[in-house]
Amino acid sequence: METPLEIQIGHLLRARRWKLATAESCTGGLIGHLLTGVPGCSEYYLGGVVAYAYETKVALLGVSWETLQKYGAVSRETVLEMARGARTLLGADIAISVSGIAGPGGATPNKPVGTTWLGLSTAEGEWARVYCFSGDRAQNKADSAQAALQFVLDALTSFHPLNGDYRFS
Repeated sequence: METPLEIQIGHLLRARRWKLATAESCTGGLIGHLLTGVPGCSEYYLGGVVAYAYETKVALLGVSWETLQKYGAVSRETVLEMARGARTLLGADIAISVSGIAGPGGATPNKPVGTTWLGLSTAEGEWARVYCFSGDRAQNKADSAQAALQFVLDALTSFHPLNGDYRFS
């Protein structure tokens, strides 16, 4: 049986002495729930913001109204601002954000149900990933949370500060 992502992340964050923050929309705190299921996580997990409404994204995470109006909440631009905002707000070394359309409603022609954007921010840079999950609301939330944890794990295992390799897909 493979070690759960949240446990692998904990080991790597402890080894780096890094702190993690989260900014969640469509997952409603599920990422934080998974991280806090690991004993001792307070050593590396600072906490998170569940920012479902536009007003909360703006007030707590510093997402700009212009970004939300131009691109929408479920966009590369928004999740990058969310991740940056969470990292700044909580003083973290790394932050992950998520915004998506869990369903069953909320879809648009360009953003079907299941569309989910993830953002990741560190001092070294910012990255985003997009997915389109095909489950029901609960499954899309679960898939989004797992994808977010995988993104953090990929970042932690792909950084090579000595050779400047900060890129990951």
